[in-house]
Amino acid sequence: MGATVTAVSRSGTHTMSKPNAASLLLVAGLGVDGDAHNGKTVKHRSRVRRDPTEPNLRQVHLIHAELHDELRAAGFDVSPGQMGENVTTRGLDLLALPTGTRLHLGDGAVLEITGLRNPCVQLDGIAEGLMAATLDLDEQGNLVRKAGVMSIVLAGGDVRPGDPIRVTLPPEPHLPLAPV
Repeated sequence: MGATVTAVSRSGTHTMSKPNAASLLLVAGLGVDGDAHNGKTVKHRSRVRRDPTEPNLRQVHLIHAELHDELRAAGFDVSPGQMGENVTTRGLDLLALPTGTRLHLGDGAVLEITGLRNPCVQLDGIAEGLMAATLDLDEQGNLVRKAGVMSIVLAGGDVRPGDPIRVTLPPEPHLPLAPV
């Protein structure tokens, strides 16, 4: 079985957790219809305070369900949408994809990965220690951020649980993901 969407979530207000939905409407250049982070310019409160005119490179947040599995095994009770993601995936190593990777979801929606989500202390509001659990160190001692990836919407469309995900890598040389 290939990569699939396992859950979709949105919230019209700036809350950490996003309720699951039957489907999402992705809108090109804006993000998730009805989500607080929808827009051409930044919507995350800390980024709006810095510069409200910056382009929104964080329109759609994706987390791999395998992270939820890992966190549950470590004793955290987490579920899709709870960590703020809009799209939960399975069968796709999101963190290993290069910047500029395109994800084709369902029949027509296309996302372009812009970078990593930088875990924030708000995760500890879900469960104490959750933020630290989404961080790790690689063999060279570099910080590894595991809380998913951020993307922009290139082509809109409806996305539902069960939809297939097809990956198109950008031209080489591939650039590793960095926080956005």
